[in-house]
Amino acid sequence: MTRIRIALVGLFAVLGLLAAPAAMAEVRIDITRGNMKPLPIAVPELFGAQPAEVQAGRDIARVVAADLERSGLFKPIDQRAFIQNAASLQAGPRFADWRQINAEALVSGKIEVSGDGDLMIEFRLWDVFSETQMIGTRYNIAGKDIRRNPNLWRRAAHQIADAIYKRVTGEDGYFDTQLIYISESGPKNDRKKRLAIMDQDGENHRFLTSGEDLVLTPRFSPTAREITYMSYFRGTPRVYILQIDTARRELLGDFPGMTFAPRFSPDGNKVIMSLSQDGNTEIYEMNLLTRQKARLTNHPSIDTSPSYSPDSARVVFNSDRGGAQQLYTMNADGSGVARISFGDGRYATPVWSPRGDLIAFTKMKGGEFFIGVMRPDGSDERLLAQGYLVEGPTWAPNGRVLAFWKETASDSQGRGGTAKLYTIDLTGFNERQVITPLDGSDPAWSPLIP
Repeated sequence: MTRIRIALVGLFAVLGLLAAPAAMAEVRIDITRGNMKPLPIAVPELFGAQPAEVQAGRDIARVVAADLERSGLFKPIDQRAFIQNAASLQAGPRFADWRQINAEALVSGKIEVSGDGDLMIEFRLWDVFSETQMIGTRYNIAGKDIRRNPNLWRRAAHQIADAIYKRVTGEDGYFDTQLIYISESGPKNDRKKRLAIMDQDGENHRFLTSGEDLVLTPRFSPTAREITYMSYFRGTPRVYILQIDTARRELLGDFPGMTFAPRFSPDGNKVIMSLSQDGNTEIYEMNLLTRQKARLTNHPSIDTSPSYSPDSARVVFNSDRGGAQQLYTMNADGSGVARISFGDGRYATPVWSPRGDLIAFTKMKGGEFFIGVMRPDGSDERLLAQGYLVEGPTWAPNGRVLAFWKETASDSQGRGGTAKLYTIDLTGFNERQVITPLDGSDPAWSPLIP
């Protein structure tokens, strides 16, 4: 899938619209704060002259508003309160009307479909109090692309939400992304596990495997168009690479013993994983071009769950070499191993933030599970979520939001337990369930889709 072509209207009058300089804009959200009051924003439907354009304009506005609301940072105003409609907005906002309903930011736009089926989507973001335009953007989608993928309008909506998020918060957005996870069904003693993928809002859901073989630990490549995962074929653990768009599957290797948690390097040229051979679990790195393995750890204890830093210079992993399961970092060549977790309890499933500033992890303490973050040197540990079983954090590409899965307890007969996916803000607020058709576990968040 090619990324939708975008023409940005910044400080120049490409569309004949002048955006206000950043210094003049009053609308701003400090994303580092905790439980803040969401920004009231009005998201009217995009104006369209033809029936198909009218419906698409409504759908796009709905997706944009839902993305912004789900972030916890914005509060879309009920459209029934609007005084000015989408058609009259084309001549410019009547800012007094929007201030009357307490809107601080306003989205306006239009949509046009050409005779060839080409789609043009245009939007503008306004600061209601300073009465200035903050950003303007045009998206052009070729008719042949729409025919191949009728959901491209939805991608444009996510990209609009990303643009608004970045302009108001100063941080990159994360809405034009996908989640891959393990879909689960059936009784606890006979779970059917399939790879599934969906947009970050739960839409466009589809299964990637049939469920005949057990699958575990899916992880995206930096391109967001392929994944690596584990599967058991006739009882033998295998690591595969799957092309998402073509469903082409490539065997990375058959590994004796056990294999755990394969993950791509940030440049996509290597996969790091832990292999159990001769009763010892160590961390290995495989070059995808040569298929040569390099052993990174050498210790009689269990070393597993490796994750690269964004610059590929370091690796975080968990190990029981200190007597209990704790977090360690090392250089990418295996040297310089150092323990970084020293709190009460055990630590697992570490994953480095794409910003490089934090490491997320699962913590087990006093019969409960927690999702937390700490700095790469182990300082400033914070716990964000807890429950009977919460596990497997994964970062949104902007490093501000985490996804994870949560399992409830089952009875002695194995009945009643459920596994669901959730997201939470880095501040520990705005925990939300991601709706999936069946139970879900072990999510992985994609980079922004190219």
